Amino acid sequence: MSREELLRFVRTHINAVQATVSPDGSPQAAVVGIAVTDIFELVFDGLETTRKAINLSQNPKVAFVVGGWMLGDQRTLQYEGIADRPTGSELEALKAIYYAKFPSGPSRLSWPGLVYLRARPTWMRYTDFGKNPVERVEFDAQQLKS
Repeated sequence: MSREELLRFVRTHINAVQATVSPDGSPQAAVVGIAVTDIFELVFDGLETTRKAINLSQNPKVAFVVGGWMLGDQRTLQYEGIADRPTGSELEALKAIYYAKFPSGPSRLSWPGLVYLRARPTWMRYTDFGKNPVERVEFDAQQLKS
C-alpha cells in the first residue's frame, strides 16, 4: 500500500467513526462526514455544542476509523491525529475541499454554532483483512506529508 493508494482509499469514503475523550475521561464516538486533503488532513463539520466539538476544544487528540462498512470489504484505516479549528484563508481552502465532497455543505452555513474542524494525522494503520496474509501498513506523520 503506497501513500497514493492510501489517499485513494480514504477518498472513496464519505463517513468515518470519530472518537474523542470527554473532560471526565469517558470515550465518545460519532459518525462524521469527512473530506481529505492531499496531506491526509480530515475535514469535518459539527455544531460547537456537540460533544465532539466540546471534547476537542479541551483535548485536541482525535481518532477515526475509515472503512469496513461494506459487506465483503475488509479494508480499514485507523487514524490518530490532532484536531483544530482553522480560520481565515486556511479555513476557506479546507471548506472548498469539504464542499467538493459534500455539495450540500453550504446550506448549513446558516446553522447557529456551525464549526469546521480539521484533524492532522500523527499515525495511521491500513489493514486489509481480505488478503492472506493480512496486509498491514503503518504510516507516521512524516511519511504522510511527503
